Amino acid sequence: MKQVFLNLMSNQTDQITLQVNGKSQHCSPQTALPQLLEQLGLNPRLVAVEYNGEILHRQFWFETKMQEGDKLEIVTIVGGG
Repeated sequence: MKQVFLNLMSNQTDQITLQVNGKSQHCSPQTALPQLLEQLGLNPRLVAVEYNGEILHRQFWFETKMQEGDKLEIVTIVGGG
């Protein structure tokens, strides 16, 4: 029983909580932004990202690591005519 409790505790500490488009999401600490987008089922080439209130240029995506409490707004780019 004690081992099960310890496993549950370690699983909880392996995840952080962040806000994505106003909803709580969980991921591993230090997850890179492109990896998070893929985990969310999004094509990184077809989205624009606001990270903690600032539009984040693509050149910074790989070095941007998710941290507890981050806030992202993700907009999908849709083509049409």
